[in-house]
Amino acid sequence: MSVTVNDLLAACRDSLTLSWISIEGSGGDREVAEVGGEPADLIGHLNLIHRQRTHVLGGPALDYCEALDQRRRRTLFTDLLDGEPPALIIADGLPCPDWLREACQTARVPIIGARESAARVIDRMRSVLSRATASTITMHGVLMDVLGMGVLIAGDSGLGKSELALELISRGHGLVADDVVEFARVAGNVVEGRCPPLLQNLLEVRGLGLLDIRTIFGETAVRRRMRLKLIVQLVRAQQTYEGERLPLQALTQDVLGMPIRKMVIPVAAGRNLAVLTEGAVRTTVMQLRGIDTTAEFVARQRRMIEQGDS
Repeated sequence: MSVTVNDLLAACRDSLTLSWISIEGSGGDREVAEVGGEPADLIGHLNLIHRQRTHVLGGPALDYCEALDQRRRRTLFTDLLDGEPPALIIADGLPCPDWLREACQTARVPIIGARESAARVIDRMRSVLSRATASTITMHGVLMDVLGMGVLIAGDSGLGKSELALELISRGHGLVADDVVEFARVAGNVVEGRCPPLLQNLLEVRGLGLLDIRTIFGETAVRRRMRLKLIVQLVRAQQTYEGERLPLQALTQDVLGMPIRKMVIPVAAGRNLAVLTEGAVRTTVMQLRGIDTTAEFVARQRRMIEQGDS
């Protein structure tokens, strides 16, 4: 699976005000990136070192090229086009010089114009390519925005994940996806979760059926995507749990090669799972800020023992 020039143009056309300079659609099926590749190395300023990169030419790059004598400029762009770039992008709303248009027509390399600056074009397109080429996985659970943190509520069927999500939504938190969550590693240390198009805004609760959360609770009750920071694993109260009651090391779960913090909450009658989930999120926020309550308690206990021995 690959991303083509047409795909890139469709994703960025409005945000970057893109338009065809060469014959519209000509070369649009050229491959920009492979899924699972390194998007940061696929687009950038004019560079003769990197082959098969989409090159962005802004004002300074074009001024430099215009200042070269004709022979040197021809040699430079022959080397550039021999590297088989998927496309050239003329940024800053500048017109395409005739000599560049002719060279690209001969090499059958499409030219795209952008009104935005070269730096903004590169940043935006790198972001698009990061998501388009990211490694992905599908997981069962409910992804929520709880206090600004992406939280996956996981557990066996029938434990009340959707009911917990509904209560969290009623408390002002946001729904990203229910039942099926698509995760993508969009950067080195970022795992992002989103909802499949078929299930967007929907929450299935036993006895109630499908609920359209956006219609019932409003726009602020749903999110398009969230960065996964915590997994809340629900387990049955009678289920034997082998973890420590006061774990000295934070639990983690591997998601696309990234260790994600994890907390296990036993489900039992009378327990307020929404409050416990909020507590888990607040605890995680404190840990991310370097505040570890369990470690501080162990240190306090150790000091008292040492004082008693002395």
